[in-house]
Amino acid sequence: MFTGIITDIGRIEAVETRGDRRLTIACGYDMAGVAIGASIACSGACLTVVAKDERHFTVAISAESIARTAPGMWETGQRLNLERAMRVGDELGGHIVTGHVDGIGRVSGLRDEGDSIRLTVTTDAALAPYIAAKGSIALDGVSLTVNSVEDHGGDTAFGLNIIPHTAAATTFDALTIGRALNIEIDILARYLGRMEQYRAKR
Repeated sequence: MFTGIITDIGRIEAVETRGDRRLTIACGYDMAGVAIGASIACSGACLTVVAKDERHFTVAISAESIARTAPGMWETGQRLNLERAMRVGDELGGHIVTGHVDGIGRVSGLRDEGDSIRLTVTTDAALAPYIAAKGSIALDGVSLTVNSVEDHGGDTAFGLNIIPHTAAATTFDALTIGRALNIEIDILARYLGRMEQYRAKR
């Protein structure tokens, strides 16, 4: 489990294919405190540490995970939002995030709003029932609050505000129109949606 509060920005320094793809990621973590087998959320995807040295950790990512996450994000040089798994007793500063990506969105709007950035993300209608104004959502692993939702035929657009601290502490310091983002819906919405699907079949 994670909280959606990013604690470091990593950079993919090497990519190797050995069945699954192996990524070596440079980071600022004290790797002495990171165990082999530990979980680290990498831009919203929960991945397992399979090797490490003083400045890097290596994860294996399956073809299934690559197919379900933002295209192009697992290449050499890409920056990733990092969060280590939550420990019992940690402050829950964001919301409960599982590290399971539910879909992909694309940046469709960017404008200044005071000191913040007003961000609009468009995704397909499959995720629309799970996105609500004032609800929680994780984008590339970052816990955010949805400010507005609009349905447009087969697509849904939702708006959020990125405050300066969030932009500086994440890869959202370099947002561009068209950028693909990993979306994880709120876990409560996921279970409520499953309950509704089950009731409809009975």
